[in-house]
Amino acid sequence: MRLQEKYKKEIIPALKKQFQYTNPFGVPRLVKVVVNVGVGRFTKDKAYIDSVRENLAKITGQQPMLNPASKSISAFKVRKGMIVGVSVTLRGQRMYDFIEKLIAVSMPRIRDFRGLNSKLVDQSGNLSIGLKENSCFPEIMSAEIDKAHGLEICLATTAKTSQEGLALFKLMGFPFKTE
Repeated sequence: MRLQEKYKKEIIPALKKQFQYTNPFGVPRLVKVVVNVGVGRFTKDKAYIDSVRENLAKITGQQPMLNPASKSISAFKVRKGMIVGVSVTLRGQRMYDFIEKLIAVSMPRIRDFRGLNSKLVDQSGNLSIGLKENSCFPEIMSAEIDKAHGLEICLATTAKTSQEGLALFKLMGFPFKTE
């Protein structure tokens, strides 16, 4: 069953029962997924930024956006306008497809993965996951990688508390550690 259908048929009724929601629009839902890569010390290396951009486009199926620095910071040798990151914001069907792939394919491929920590869900019910390597995604061939990079995945929800967000993510199928 697709994740979006599962959300409508199974997750909404389960959350309504667990938190006693009377209005179906009060049930927490996913708003967007932001996949972000900071280029770090490679801000002047255009080839590296292009490679990160290509990898992110393969992983998400959407063209990434370049993020310029908003102000100069001399300690980091960053000037205003320099490219410091590459990001993609996913919504709608692409968002659900990406999450399905993340849960079913990518997370099991992470070496020594024991599950997500429940503390990754913040007070507003949003989940932020940091990956050290992008090689866990099936679109990235490990032979093609010249410089591996990590990425950050933020899942934004309409949940009001961390308990609501955690319940939503558990019902979606995210593997959390049992404490």
